[in-house]
Amino acid sequence: MKVLVINAGSSSLKYQLLDMDNEAVMANGIVERIGETVGNLTHKAFPDTDAQKKVVKEEEIKDHKVAMHMVLDLITGTEAGVISDPKEIDAIGHRVVQGGEAFTSACVVDGSVKVAIADNNPLAPLHNPANLMGIEVAEELFPGTPNVAVFDTEFHASMPKEAFLYALPYDYYKELRIRRYGFHGTSHKYVSRKVASLMGKKPEEINVITVHLGNGCSMAAVEKGKCQDTSMGMTPLAGVMMGTRSGDIDPAIVAYIAENKGMSASEVDSLLNKQSGLKGVCGLNDMRDIHSAVENGDEMAKLALDMFAYRVKKYIGAYAAVLGTIDAIVFTAGIGENDDITRALICENLSGLGISMDVEKNKGRKGEPTKIHTDDSKVQVWVIPTNEELQIAQEAVELLK
Repeated sequence: MKVLVINAGSSSLKYQLLDMDNEAVMANGIVERIGETVGNLTHKAFPDTDAQKKVVKEEEIKDHKVAMHMVLDLITGTEAGVISDPKEIDAIGHRVVQGGEAFTSACVVDGSVKVAIADNNPLAPLHNPANLMGIEVAEELFPGTPNVAVFDTEFHASMPKEAFLYALPYDYYKELRIRRYGFHGTSHKYVSRKVASLMGKKPEEINVITVHLGNGCSMAAVEKGKCQDTSMGMTPLAGVMMGTRSGDIDPAIVAYIAENKGMSASEVDSLLNKQSGLKGVCGLNDMRDIHSAVENGDEMAKLALDMFAYRVKKYIGAYAAVLGTIDAIVFTAGIGENDDITRALICENLSGLGISMDVEKNKGRKGEPTKIHTDDSKVQVWVIPTNEELQIAQEAVELLK
């Protein structure tokens, strides 16, 4: 089977075409600045030994339909094409951010599914409308090809009520759907399954703490293949400290800032999402820049790094308590895969939990699954590159078979 995976944003379209017989990437790319005066597209076909198989374009890209036409022309064209006919694509997998409580697994898209996705727009106003737009454009350009929706929130749907409910009046949950949903679920699901396979186990046989650290960060306590708790909440703002997001704070701070700085609720929300986290503490939100600043003696950069590692460490302790026993910890995403300094800081002084990192094994970036624990560590520690596109494609194949 060949599966086209699409991640449609408000002004962008990421895509990847996979041959699922061997799970190989045939082509991938991104279209950005859709709807602006000048948009751009970067497309790669594989194998990419031929320089002509990378295509970069800059031109006006009016809307997502135009963007999808460009992608289709490239995938099937002579310039950097990998298939000769769109009918060779057996399924289209779509990332959808918010599934609410309506979706606890991936599903084939029909009219009722689209209505349910739109019903969750208030819970993800920046993402769900764009995700739905991508589905509708794909339906138009690939008539008869099944579309499969895979939800960021789906993996976390197994959380028990004591984990996902907030201590608010219960009617607010019933009326406004206020609860913990969690995000990055596709990534957490992929790496928790992958580490089980690497350990020679089934997901149902192990307990794992998955640590997804990028510009956005989240963690999950995974018991026997099912998520029991996750750090992000009703929105991606909650949990550990992130690039520009504050993570967990005393909720009374919101009213305090609003009253003392004369800011509206939406302005405080923007502050917490876009000007806080690492950026708020030291002015930098890229961890590579922070490490450079630390090397140059920047005390605020060092403080931001220490705060970041401390908060992740604290969640590891909390999730160890939730799970009772831990078989593995998995680091993934940009920081998790590439930042050995941060990984080392996080795993310092965790011997009481049976976690012992090997300093030499931890060194450097990890482009493939790598175990970084000592031989006598009771808990295995892994770095596993995430592959959300492959996970979406796998779920599409499983569902359609």
